[in-house]
Amino acid sequence: MTGVKRDHGGGLDAAIACFGGERSAWIDLSTGINPVPYPIPELPSESWTALPDHAATAALEQAARRFWSVPSTAAVLAMSGASSPISLIPQLAPAGTADVQSPTYNEHAAAFAASGWSIGATTPTARVAVHPNNPDGRMWRTAELPAGPLTIIDESFCDVASEHSLIHLAARPNTLVLKSFGKFWGLAGLRLGFAIGDPALIGRLQDLVGPWPVSGPALVIGAAALTDPEWAETTRHRLSDDAARLDRLMQARGAAPLGGTTLFRLYDTEDAQHWQARLAAHRIWTRVFPYSNRWLRLGLPAPQQWDHLEAAL
Repeated sequence: MTGVKRDHGGGLDAAIACFGGERSAWIDLSTGINPVPYPIPELPSESWTALPDHAATAALEQAARRFWSVPSTAAVLAMSGASSPISLIPQLAPAGTADVQSPTYNEHAAAFAASGWSIGATTPTARVAVHPNNPDGRMWRTAELPAGPLTIIDESFCDVASEHSLIHLAARPNTLVLKSFGKFWGLAGLRLGFAIGDPALIGRLQDLVGPWPVSGPALVIGAAALTDPEWAETTRHRLSDDAARLDRLMQARGAAPLGGTTLFRLYDTEDAQHWQARLAAHRIWTRVFPYSNRWLRLGLPAPQQWDHLEAAL
């Protein structure tokens, strides 16, 4: 299987080219990024001017261990976002069959296909579980992920529901749990993520990424955020309230909630393309999917953007 189609949220430049308007006038709700980001602390000048050192990397990875309650036998590797390990993991085992149940985040199937794997559920030698799933929010159970083949558990959106994390499975051989920093902390441009799990697999990933996979500023900001549990807990409550508010608003306009997370909501509509175009006319960009003409996904607006969204609807 080759040429797996990759579609993503974002793409605001294309929306502007099609519908017009200045970029500053648009609200991008096509992604699942927290619209109230973690406040960036003051950065030491050497974080910009010096090569990232081992002490800063170790501090970040220790903070990650504590924040996510990583099993002591699992290894932690900070990387450039979650996309970096996703693209490299298929190189950690001989090409075979990868079970990537769709619909889900399409980069996993694309990465396996690009490395010569086939995609299917029959006798797989690798499996992917996006937990919670993007776009419908499905949660996986431990019993659905038996030990054996290479297993990737993508928890890019799990920080909104940390009580459901499958991080305990990171202690299992042939298992990797992925974490994304950009979604929950709202700093996608920082390009920070983590691969956690089987030390042998983590060691091989480390060889593939080479030295300095994470910038100096990202090391400092990531460590500060991961040692701020109060901010995380306050944020979870706010996101939950805002997601419920968005559901009420969309239901009142005739869209039926299908699930998602508290960072993005999925709705059933009669015509998703029509909804997207109508909102785009009001400079609001949303997400549609190539496999459904009814599904529309919206991220959360920032506090000052709710009036704009309500008026557009």
